[in-house]
Amino acid sequence: MSDEDAHIVDPDVDLAVPQQRSELRRAPWTTLGAISAGGVLGSLARYQITVALPHRPDAFGWATWSINVSGCLLIGVLMVAITEVWRAHRLVRPFLGVGVLGGFTTFSTHVVEAQQAMEAGAAGTGLLYLAATLAGALVAVYAGAKLARLAFRRGGGRS
Repeated sequence: MSDEDAHIVDPDVDLAVPQQRSELRRAPWTTLGAISAGGVLGSLARYQITVALPHRPDAFGWATWSINVSGCLLIGVLMVAITEVWRAHRLVRPFLGVGVLGGFTTFSTHVVEAQQAMEAGAAGTGLLYLAATLAGALVAVYAGAKLARLAFRRGGGRS
């Protein structure tokens, strides 16, 4: 497998950094297994929330909005934790970041729900939903990273 092919398996690896590039020489099956296992868990959690909080096609999709925003908050926390605070096992980021949180968040569903709102005659709701999801997700990632840095700074240093 070439570095370019391996980069497809783990797109957050910076090929210019030798230590990260060496991760790609290992068989991708462990990484793919970690992503798959995490994806199952994240997707099941998302499904349970959407079943518990259904909405009409012309209404704001609060379940999906909450899933995406909370998932982005957790992504901000996770990235600070594993890149600035702890030395994480090489499968932590694929399992938690790509798998669990990637399976949990659902930006494709948010677009479908916005389209459904527009088709149901609620164009304003659909557009608001699109904008609120994008803004909420960006603010959540930023807030998660800031809050994690603050919490970890108070709780101690790198381990």
